[in-house]
Amino acid sequence: MTTQFDVAVIGLGAMGSAALAFLSARGIRAIGIDAYFPAHALSSSHGDSRLIRMGYFEDPSYVPLLQRAYRNWRSLEARLRTDVLTITGVLQIGAPDSKIVRGTRASCEMHGLPHDVLDKADMAARFPAFQVDDGEIAVLDPQGGYLRPETAVMGYLKLAAADGAVLHFGERVSAIEPDDGGVTIQSAAGRYRARKVIVATGSWIAELVPQLKTHAVPIRQVVAWYQPRNGFATEPQRMPCFLRDEGPDGSYFGFPAIGTDGVKVGRHAHFREPIDPNRPNPPVNDTDTDLLDRFIAKRVPAAGQRVNATTCRYTMLPSEDFLLDLLPGNRNVVVASPCSGHGFKFTSVVGEILADLALDGGTALPTAAFSFDAMDRFIAA
Repeated sequence: MTTQFDVAVIGLGAMGSAALAFLSARGIRAIGIDAYFPAHALSSSHGDSRLIRMGYFEDPSYVPLLQRAYRNWRSLEARLRTDVLTITGVLQIGAPDSKIVRGTRASCEMHGLPHDVLDKADMAARFPAFQVDDGEIAVLDPQGGYLRPETAVMGYLKLAAADGAVLHFGERVSAIEPDDGGVTIQSAAGRYRARKVIVATGSWIAELVPQLKTHAVPIRQVVAWYQPRNGFATEPQRMPCFLRDEGPDGSYFGFPAIGTDGVKVGRHAHFREPIDPNRPNPPVNDTDTDLLDRFIAKRVPAAGQRVNATTCRYTMLPSEDFLLDLLPGNRNVVVASPCSGHGFKFTSVVGEILADLALDGGTALPTAAFSFDAMDRFIAA
């Protein structure tokens, strides 16, 4: 017997769990299916902290979505009665003409966002944990901070279940079969029928959406934690979260000492090494830790000595944008992500967008930049 649902969500990481919660809150009969269990180590939705910032250097067009995301995060907190988003401010540091600094200022100025521009002397006085070169500046986004990814994912799943969603974990979907009337979902445990399906499987997305096989590339990401020598300087009240533009050497992100392991740091996309999503994440090696140790010694010496490091994964599109769209040729399939290593902060609004796409075939929120057409244009350019 095939069980009927209005919408099936495949993949219950950040985007899938949020979509399921938004659907269930609207009274939709929905099922969520995941091959693993919540916040597992092969996802991109674990690891204690994720940055959130309003002055988005990547493109000012992201800012309206962020404004909605902040509102939705606070709504989630109110319903869960727990903290998910903590404001520390976010510093964007680099040369005045660097991509991160220039892009952050452009977003702030276009959208009238509060921000402070700090020179080397200002940074030494206000945020002594950071080493800044002569001529460099920092842009402080006072609305920035960090999110608790495990709390968010588990919270959305809890709300989805409370609102009537069916949750299946440890069940791998092997195929989706769309037709004019809906979609059949096949797994080892059985068959399900839904009017619409949302595919939000992260690094495995090309297995169910073969159109993305050469475009959605899972890569290895490494982060490390450092135990501060000077715990006073690295507390969240005195050390905001940060991004640092190192020019040809890439960009780095980091967090103050918000957990027992101390200061967390990584380089965006690390070495861009493709991985097999069906194999365990490759272990941390000396090349990884040497890179991050050198960065800390040069730029955040107050962070101290490395005490831990781990690998996780990003799934990247060539443009490093998102993909949130109906599958070309079949409006019963919604494709969610990959989010190219900077998507978690948008989870609370992406869940709303995916629910809109599944139920209405479109959304009033600005998503034109995250379409299959936009991806194809970028690849063809």
